[in-house]
Amino acid sequence: MASPSAGRQDAARALLRRESRALRGRVLLPVLLGVAATACALGTTWLTARLLAALLGNPGAGWPELAAAAALALLGAALGLAQERAQLAAGEAARTRLRDAAFARLLAAGPAAPRGVGEAASLAVDRVEALDGYFGRWLPTAMLALLSPLMVIAAASTADPRSGLLLLIAGLLYPVAMAATGIGAAQASRRQFESLERLSGRFLDRMRGLPTLVLFNRQEAEAEALGKAADELRQRTMKVLRVAFLSGTALELLSALALACIAWRHGALEGGDPAAGLFCLLLVPTFFAPLRSFAAAYHERLSAAGAAAALAPLLLAEEPGGLLLEEMPPRVVVTFTDVRLTYDPARPPALDGLSFRVNAGETLVLAGPSGAGKSSVLRLLLGFNRPEAGRIAINGQDALALKPAELRRLSSYVGQKPHLFRASIRDNIRFARPDASPEQVEAAAAAARVLDFTAGLSQGLDTLVGEGGWGLSGGQAQRVALARAFLRDTPLVLLDEPTAHLDPGTESEVIESLQRLCMGRTAIIASHSAAARARLGRVLEITGGRAAGSARLAQG
Repeated sequence: MASPSAGRQDAARALLRRESRALRGRVLLPVLLGVAATACALGTTWLTARLLAALLGNPGAGWPELAAAAALALLGAALGLAQERAQLAAGEAARTRLRDAAFARLLAAGPAAPRGVGEAASLAVDRVEALDGYFGRWLPTAMLALLSPLMVIAAASTADPRSGLLLLIAGLLYPVAMAATGIGAAQASRRQFESLERLSGRFLDRMRGLPTLVLFNRQEAEAEALGKAADELRQRTMKVLRVAFLSGTALELLSALALACIAWRHGALEGGDPAAGLFCLLLVPTFFAPLRSFAAAYHERLSAAGAAAALAPLLLAEEPGGLLLEEMPPRVVVTFTDVRLTYDPARPPALDGLSFRVNAGETLVLAGPSGAGKSSVLRLLLGFNRPEAGRIAINGQDALALKPAELRRLSSYVGQKPHLFRASIRDNIRFARPDASPEQVEAAAAAARVLDFTAGLSQGLDTLVGEGGWGLSGGQAQRVALARAFLRDTPLVLLDEPTAHLDPGTESEVIESLQRLCMGRTAIIASHSAAARARLGRVLEITGGRAAGSARLAQG
C-alpha cells in the first residue's frame, strides 16, 4: 500500500507533467534560442583561440577573424537576451494558467471548500508563484544542460578527441554529485512550503480576526505563536539553501578538475596545434555554463515539487459534471424528498430524511434552532454540497443532474453578512450583473430602498465604500445585498438569516423589501426572526435535520 507521502509525490509529478505538455510551445522557444546561443559561443571560442595563437606567434588569423568573432559575440548576446525574455514569458504564461485554474476551482468549491481563507490565498498566490521558476527556468535549463554540453563535447572532439573524452567524463560525474548533494532536498523544500503556508495562512486569518484577539487579550500569545512559525520557516529555508550551496560547490570542483586535466594534456603534447589546445581550454567555461545554470535553477525544481504537491489535490480533482440549462425557466418548483446530508461521519447528519415542496411563486421560511439544517438546504440548492441520499427536484427534474454552476445561475442569494467590495455602491450592486444598464441598477436600488439612504450622501450611488462595507451600517449593507438580488432577477431566491443583527425598525424595512423581492418568485428563507416567520410566508420547522410537522402559513 502506497504511503500518503508517495501519493502526494505522484500527484505532484502528474500535475507538473500535465502542465509541461500544455506549455510545451512556450518552453521550447527558449531552448531553441539557447542552442543557437551555444552555437554562436562555439564559433566565437574557435575564432578567439586562433587569434590568441596568432598573438603567440602562430600565423593563421587576422582582422577578418577578429571582426567575425565580434559579430558572433554580439549575436550570442542578442540570443541570450531573447532567451531570457522567452523564459520570462513562459513563466508568466504558467502563472496565468495555474492561477486562473486554482481560482476557478476555489470559486467552484465556494463555502464548501475545506481550506481556510489564509490557506486558499497561499495556494493561489505563493504556491503558483513557486511554479513560475519551474516552467520559466528549470525546464529550459534542464534541456539545455543536456543539449549544450553535447554540442561542446562534439566540438572539442573534432579538435582533440581526448579533451572531448575528459569533458564527457566530467559531464557524467556531475549528475552523481547532484544526486549525492540532493538527497532529501525535495522533502526539505516541501516542508519549507508547508511552513510558509501555515505562516501566511495563520497571519491572514489572525489579521482578519484582530478585533477579536484584542477583545480577549490574546494579541501577545498570537504574536508569540507567529514568531515560532516564522522561526520554523527560517530553519527550513536555510536547509534548502544549504543544498543549493553544496551542489554549486560540487560543480566548481568538477570544473576546476576538468580545466586542470585538459591544460596538463595539452601542455604535455609536443608539436601540437596551439589553436586546438587553446580552443579546448576555452571550451571548459562554455561546457560548464549550462550546467552552472542548471545548478542555479535546481532549487526551482525543489520548490516546484513542494508547491505542486499542495496544488495537485485542488487542480487534479475531477471537475463536477452535469447538464447545462437550455434556457432560464420563468418559474420553478422545488421538491426535497428524503434528503440526507452528512458533513462529518463522527457527527449526526445535517439533514436526515428532509422532505418538503415549494410551489412556483411561493415563499417558504425554514425555522428551527441553530444546527437544525436550515443553511444546509440552501447550500444544496446552490450546488456547494451534494446529498448522499434522497432526491432534489426542480420543476420535477433531478436538480443534481445539472452542473453546480447552473444551479447557482438559477438563484439569487443573500446571506446574513453580505460582503461589499471597496468600490462605489453602484458598482457593488452591479456586481450581481455586470452587463446591467445604469437604469436597471437604479431600479434595483430603488426596489431595495437603497436610494432612501444614498439620497443623503454627497455622491449618491457613486459613494465609495470600504472593503467589507466599511462606512455603511448593517442594515444599509443588507439593502445593497438585496439590490443585487433584485438586479439578478432569477426565478429562485435563497435567503440565509437576511434580518440577523438588525434593530426592529431596520428589520421591518428590510422585510418589506424582502416581500417585494419574493413576490412572483420561488423563495426559501432560513431565519430565526419571529417577524420574518410571521410576515414572509409558509413556515416549516426543522429539528435534527427533519421536518417537525407540516408547514404552516404565516399569521401576518
